[in-house]
Amino acid sequence: MAENGEAGAEAQATPVKMQVLAQFIRDMSFENVVAQKGTQGEVNPDVQVQVNLDAKKRPTEHQFEVVMTCKITSKNKEDESTLFLFELEYGGIFHVENVPEDQLHPFLLIECPRMLFPFVRRIVNDVTRDGGFPPLNLENIDFLALYRSEIARRAEAEAAKATTN
Repeated sequence: MAENGEAGAEAQATPVKMQVLAQFIRDMSFENVVAQKGTQGEVNPDVQVQVNLDAKKRPTEHQFEVVMTCKITSKNKEDESTLFLFELEYGGIFHVENVPEDQLHPFLLIECPRMLFPFVRRIVNDVTRDGGFPPLNLENIDFLALYRSEIARRAEAEAAKATTN
């Protein structure tokens, strides 16, 4: 029992270390469909935002790459015509230490995207404005809820796969 208590105290004594080493746009595409095709009548936009996250270990010890992919589609509510399409892959390279192995995956897909999100929001705002639309200010994203829903989705997919085999 005493050994477990000492190990727990040692883990609490070593604080988690996270440092953003780099941030970058891996890929970005903005397509202004309205400018290409033209539009007539009133435009009542409906904006859909999809966010995906990916994390992987880098060859250097304690370094990880986290990429946030945003796909934003704006359609006219009246006739479902597309107004614009915006896709962005935004990455960060992080130095992470003192995170227990069983907590590393959620840490990389929750805490790291929280650090990247303000920069993604700014890029989306600037590009939509520069593309001729009102600036799109993304709502805050609950990365914990996003992580939990993805884990639940994967568990359901595995359960469905197990029942078909």
